[in-house]
Amino acid sequence: MNIINVIEDTYKKEEGNIPAYSIGDKISITSVIAGEGKGKRVQTFTGLLIAENGSGINKTITVRRISYGEGVEKVFPIHSPKITKIKIESQGLVRRAKLYYLRDRIGKKATKVKQKKTK
Repeated sequence: MNIINVIEDTYKKEEGNIPAYSIGDKISITSVIAGEGKGKRVQTFTGLLIAENGSGINKTITVRRISYGEGVEKVFPIHSPKITKIKIESQGLVRRAKLYYLRDRIGKKATKVKQKKTK
């Protein structure tokens, strides 16, 4: 086995801690960020999963939301120790791997994605 893979496996999160997400899902990511002064605080970012890049320990996801009429995107490394929780709010039904076309949309259309039917 490659020595790099052995080292990376020690830093990867377990499969049970990461839910099965897909592009188009509305997800909430809770992360620890540096607060004012020496303190830390927990922040939740909820938005639409528009892209997934990389593999292994370098895997990242891009989440987009509309905040005060302005589009905001954040890139989160999945295996980062600062990510404490990932929760899937709703599942989307899309036919593309990257939803970059949503960047050109304005208003409510910018976050509209078909939802999967639940039984």
